[in-house]
Amino acid sequence: MKSTSEIRAAFLAFFGDRDHQVVASSSLVPADDPTLLFTNAGMVQFKDVFLGAEQRPYRRAVTAQRCVRAGGKHNDLDQVGYTARHHTFFEMLGNFSFGDYFKADAIRYAWELLTAEFGIPAERLWVTVYETDDEAYAVWKDAIGVEPGRIIRVGDKPGGAPYDSDNFWAMGDTGPCGPCTEIFYDHGPGIDGGPPGSPDEDGDRYVEVWNLVFMQYDRAADGSLTPLPAPCVDTGMGLERIAAVLQGTHDNYHTDLFRHLTAAAAELTGAADPDSKSLRVIADHIRACAFLVADGVLPSNEGRGYVLRRIIRRAVRHGFMLGRKEPFFHLMVGPLVEVMGEACPELARQAERVGTVLEEEEIRFARTLDTGMAILEKVMEQAHARRGQIDGKTAFELYDTYGFPLDLTEDIARENGLTVDLAGFEAEMAEQKARGRRSGKFRQRDQISAEAIKALQPTEFTGYAELASEGVRLIGILVDGELVEALEPGQSALLVLDRTPFYAESGGQVGDTGVLRNEEACFRVEDTVKLAAVFHAHVGTLEAGGLAAGDRLDAAVDGERRAAVVRHHSATHLMHKALRDVLGAHVEQRGSLVAPEYLRFDFSHPRQVTGEELREIERQVNRAIRDNPAANAEVMGFEEAMETGAVALFGEKYGDQVRVMRLGDSVELCGGTHVRRVGDIGQFKITGESAIGAGIRRIEAVAGEAAVASMQQTEARLQEVAQVLKVAPDALEARLQQLLERNRALEKEVDAIKSSLASSSTGDLAGQAEEVEGVKVLSCRLDDTDAKALREGVDRLKDRLGSAVVVLAGVESGKVRIAAGVTKDLVSRFRAGELVNFVAQQVGGKGGGRPDFAQAGGTRPEHLDKALSTVSAWVKGKN
Repeated sequence: MKSTSEIRAAFLAFFGDRDHQVVASSSLVPADDPTLLFTNAGMVQFKDVFLGAEQRPYRRAVTAQRCVRAGGKHNDLDQVGYTARHHTFFEMLGNFSFGDYFKADAIRYAWELLTAEFGIPAERLWVTVYETDDEAYAVWKDAIGVEPGRIIRVGDKPGGAPYDSDNFWAMGDTGPCGPCTEIFYDHGPGIDGGPPGSPDEDGDRYVEVWNLVFMQYDRAADGSLTPLPAPCVDTGMGLERIAAVLQGTHDNYHTDLFRHLTAAAAELTGAADPDSKSLRVIADHIRACAFLVADGVLPSNEGRGYVLRRIIRRAVRHGFMLGRKEPFFHLMVGPLVEVMGEACPELARQAERVGTVLEEEEIRFARTLDTGMAILEKVMEQAHARRGQIDGKTAFELYDTYGFPLDLTEDIARENGLTVDLAGFEAEMAEQKARGRRSGKFRQRDQISAEAIKALQPTEFTGYAELASEGVRLIGILVDGELVEALEPGQSALLVLDRTPFYAESGGQVGDTGVLRNEEACFRVEDTVKLAAVFHAHVGTLEAGGLAAGDRLDAAVDGERRAAVVRHHSATHLMHKALRDVLGAHVEQRGSLVAPEYLRFDFSHPRQVTGEELREIERQVNRAIRDNPAANAEVMGFEEAMETGAVALFGEKYGDQVRVMRLGDSVELCGGTHVRRVGDIGQFKITGESAIGAGIRRIEAVAGEAAVASMQQTEARLQEVAQVLKVAPDALEARLQQLLERNRALEKEVDAIKSSLASSSTGDLAGQAEEVEGVKVLSCRLDDTDAKALREGVDRLKDRLGSAVVVLAGVESGKVRIAAGVTKDLVSRFRAGELVNFVAQQVGGKGGGRPDFAQAGGTRPEHLDKALSTVSAWVKGKN
């Protein structure tokens, strides 16, 4: 039996021995592709190569690509754990040909690997081909020797458009496309299901293990197909599926990797059933969550972070269902590293940080559960009075605002004899998705059609050497990603030039602004973005004249703005070097923004950066500025650059040739624009440091004129404060210390006065106690009394009355405060926590505490008097 790790290694070695470049898995966050939420297939990192927008020094490649399908179009999250093969995270084994070999070789390689290398009996393999792909059919039948009865032609879906088939693949509505052939494994008659194309093909007996896509056509907008001059091959085989086949099981969760993870989950949760659906969910979800965090995604309420949060909370919810109430999910990182750390060393390096992020989210979810339960209890009271159903809008609010899973709401509702309006919930979910599309989370302006890519040539960037270029040619006008012939005044568009001095947003550096003009037209450039990694698109509006493709223009960048951006960008490099020197080599960039006004830099670090450390970082950067070395940029091979010690930045996509930027001791891979000499930065000042997630810190800083302005503003504020306090600026610290000490003394005096007044007041209140069934009961309202005074008042009244039940409450700043006390001789009959909750629920709150003392709060002060009047009845009801 081959282990999962051995299968992965054997696949890469097989194609590596056949002249394929072994390419490392790319990040789960797609680089330079705003149209994708996550990397969801092996071909994602080669997308621009297939489109013809990028050239690689190799024509054959092989990868073991990490993928996530848990959001957007590819979302099977609710099925994960309940089927044998659905996952949020999986590894796609793939071999690729960029205009090199085609169908015959691709099929031969696949067959040789499966039957000779992996030893799968040929008679257990079935294949499908597109119904008109006679070439692939002939290869399988004549060259490979598969029996015709095990070769199935698959046509277009009934009622669908042409080429709408499981065996025809397209990158989009237009562009590269072609037929595919799929390889299936027959698990045998002991498993339900029929061969592909049969009525019961959805069973588990015949499982697709490998898909070979043959991109041989270019599809036009009218649906017509034109043969590509250099057809390509894109294949994908799920590592988890082929591991199940080679390890003799039809269930992915019975493979070695998942058995280790489910066993770890069972130990942490105390689950007795090793095939528990909840254990499967936890085992699957830890892979997705750990690798997403390692690739820089953090839990949040939007985009990728929202998907991550949902997956984490689903895993934690299943832990709750198994009886584990304490944080446990983060402890799964260790077992995951044990089985995947060798193949994915970046996970092992970041294991501690990943665990911290997951633990914080678990703790946060525990708090939201408390909040959600409080809301749900009120809703259930109202639902009982109506139709016995929780409305969909409320269920969605619990899910969307408080992270309360729908299945949890359904479970609790069921336990209380209620149902949930699922149709209403889905309607709210659909509206949220519509809002998301309208908000343009993945910006339409950053898209470009395959037709446009074919028609355009890559932009030549001249902006390293100049800020203005004369006579550039307008080669494309893009509106909603599509090419148009002309532009009229007032219209907005993206203009693509044959060459440009405008820097396109990349690597954290914002895009340039400026103007494109000729004698008749003026186009105001509001931003510059990069499309398909090779086109600089000038975003803006035509203010005057008309423009048509082929026109000549003069391009002028806003030089003052660019200079400010450049100073901040070069300062970012110096600060990155200083961070690693001062804090340690563990510091890695996790994101950045380089703007004209300031810079922002996110980096990995387990704790707050101290004041002295920040000052030392500042000193190092300013020292480098004073040293004033020349900036030096050099283009070299990626491996050569790594050997020089250059730092590669997080989240960036690098080709085989890279630009190495040297600024004194700082050496990084960078395609951005920089100062000519480090001294041109002028001055550097850190303005803030904060946490943005577990193990991730953020520094904001300013450089050049912005740094001078920041320091002048700080000095001006100090002068103003000094004038108010009537001291010299250098005496401010001593003066403030005096004021603080005086303030503390006054606070003590106020507390003493309040305590004296409260003591006097409680003496009067004791006389208002009434006797209920032989028990002294006192419930009084004391407005504008803080929690401490209420607590002390309850204690005094208990002492004065000897044996009693006491409730004091009041309204302060619009909020209800409640304190309840029970003398020790009565706690066996009356519990303060139960009493305080009884009162608090009537004023929109809840609370708790010890049997003899408890506190609570509320949000409905208008109900307080009525609530206090019910205390005697509560005591009476307990007798």
